[in-house]
Amino acid sequence: MTARIPLDPPRTLLFRAVSWYSNRVYGKVIDPLRAAAHHTGVLWAQSRLELSAGRWKKLDPQLKALAVMASAATIGCSWCIDFGYWENHRHGMDPAKLRDVPVWRESGLYAPLERDVMEYAEAMSLTPPQVGDDLAERLRGALGEAAFIELTTMVALENMRSRTNSALGLTSQGFKDRCEVDRPAHR
Repeated sequence: MTARIPLDPPRTLLFRAVSWYSNRVYGKVIDPLRAAAHHTGVLWAQSRLELSAGRWKKLDPQLKALAVMASAATIGCSWCIDFGYWENHRHGMDPAKLRDVPVWRESGLYAPLERDVMEYAEAMSLTPPQVGDDLAERLRGALGEAAFIELTTMVALENMRSRTNSALGLTSQGFKDRCEVDRPAHR
C-alpha cells in the first residue's frame, strides 16, 4: 500500500524544525510528520501533544509501552507497530515481550498486571470500546488514579495515532530492521 497523501509537504519553517528534531531523535523524518505537515495547525497541535505526553511519568514506562503497542496491534497500524518495536527495544524492553504483543493472550511472558494493561488497551481500541468495570477497577486499584488516567489517555492517544496513520496508508518505515526484533505475523 502506498500513502494516501504525498509525503513531500511544503517546506515551512515548522516542518523544517520538526524534520530536524525527527532526524536527530529517530535518524530520519518519520512519515506521520510528513503527512501532518500538509496542515501546519495539525502539525503544531500534534507536536505539542506528543511533547507533553512524553513528560507524563505516573505510569511505569514498560506498562505504557505494552498498552500503546497492544492498541496499535488491535487497530492494525503497521507503522505504529514497527516504530513501537524499535522505540521500546532501544529503551531496553525485553525483545521477546515486544515480539509477543500481538499474541499476548497466548504468551506466557507477561505478569498479571501486564495482561490487564494489554486487555484494557485492546478493549479501549475496539469500536465501540468494550471496557468492563471489573478490569477498570482492578487497574485503578493496582496503578493508582493518576497512573490509571495516564494509561487511559495514552491508549486514547495511540488510537488517534494508529487510526490516523492507517487511514492515511502509512506503513512500516523500516524501524524494526534497525534492531533484532522480528515482527510476528498478524493474527
